[in-house]
Amino acid sequence: MGLRPGDPVFLSPDFRVDADLLDLVRSSEFRRLEQESKRNYATDYRLLLDFLWSRGVRWPEARRQDLRDYRSWRCDAPENPRRIGGSKWNREAAAFTLLFKWAGVSPLPVDVGQREDRAPDAGKDRVSWLTPRTWRLWMDIGLRGHTRGGLPAAEWAGRTETRNTAFVGLLLSSGLRRQEGGALLTFEVPRQMLQRGRYSHGQVPAALTRTKKGRTYYASVESVRDVETYERSERAWAVRRAQEEGRYDRLPMMRIITAVTRGLKPKVRWVDRNGVEGEQALSLLTWRERQWLFTEGPDGPEPAWLWLTERGLPMDPHSWNGVFRTANSRCEEILRPTGSQLWNVHRAYAPYATPHSGRHSMALYMLVVLNELLERKYGLSPEERRDFALLFGDPWFLVQTLLGHADVELTKRIYLAPVTHLRLSSILASVDETSSRRVEDLDGVFARIARETSGIQDLDASLDERLADAG
Repeated sequence: MGLRPGDPVFLSPDFRVDADLLDLVRSSEFRRLEQESKRNYATDYRLLLDFLWSRGVRWPEARRQDLRDYRSWRCDAPENPRRIGGSKWNREAAAFTLLFKWAGVSPLPVDVGQREDRAPDAGKDRVSWLTPRTWRLWMDIGLRGHTRGGLPAAEWAGRTETRNTAFVGLLLSSGLRRQEGGALLTFEVPRQMLQRGRYSHGQVPAALTRTKKGRTYYASVESVRDVETYERSERAWAVRRAQEEGRYDRLPMMRIITAVTRGLKPKVRWVDRNGVEGEQALSLLTWRERQWLFTEGPDGPEPAWLWLTERGLPMDPHSWNGVFRTANSRCEEILRPTGSQLWNVHRAYAPYATPHSGRHSMALYMLVVLNELLERKYGLSPEERRDFALLFGDPWFLVQTLLGHADVELTKRIYLAPVTHLRLSSILASVDETSSRRVEDLDGVFARIARETSGIQDLDASLDERLADAG
């Protein structure tokens, strides 16, 4: 029928397959979507189809009023216990626009290209910042199983602790997206250090990015060392167990890498189980194709995919959402206050993070650090800073480059919105200029930003106060 692994099949409430939607799934319009987008769009379609079915409306016959009512329920209705924000609605509107355009419905019941069908608050509900010390707290409690007192809990198993902390550390230092960092191969881990030895640089493959353009990224040496520790410990153990139990022998697809070429456009060459040889540019391999790549180790085939499950199998990029959910739940459980403080809406007691929070936080951190460097290292006056920015680009443009954004205004508007109204020079001026503190010691600067700006999680101070009260 032309269906591929992971393609959705839609059943109506009377258990009939929707043949029209089956054609949509096999269409070129749907095929062009990323795997994650296909999964998200399928969920969006299912919810809308259920809504229209409850009204007795066939989806090809939906009209603008039907979609207006659906949007009102999804976004605004007080009776809806799980209303969605602007970014989520815009994604759903894009999914529905694709569906109705493909079906030739006219006029379109919803058109994401029209301003009236887009949410004005898109982007604001997706941004999440955590200060460096809040990330340390989140990782210690959520991923390392520490107690409120900072000690490992007696009941903590921590079977994937090294893997999880290495992944989060890599995202936090590099600003990689979940798929970009989650689909790395072992030989793509950045090993070459820059001159000062603080950062290593690697290349994000074009096929893993949203814009389909590769870019250079930078990861701290500490985060790379954590990845290498994971490779030598948890990962090696998982591979050995999988080999002993023959899990790799039962995989439906396996490509053994025979060579990886060098140069500006490296290629991966392989041979499959049937002896068929193939090759592809490394930057063009999708995350699914990367999961098929293996190397020949001393004890048999080993996945080239970096992040593995406990069973030694490649871990899908979207599976990291579950790791973050579990860590968030543990932080909530351990740090949840009791009594009247439980309902204090003005204070946060438990950090909450998503894979994308690392990207947001890295951008905020680098903006502050780059401003700090300009102020401290060069001692520039406001006029000199303007001249410097004309020659080399100001911190906004440097952060834009690190994130891989095509437009610096996107960097300012979405990722760093809480601090765009602040004069960072005045924030940094409050730091004792005569002190010899290192640039990395920025907890005080972030604490002030968090106090003066909404939307930034900085929780160490509140934790210290609770511990003091408990004592």
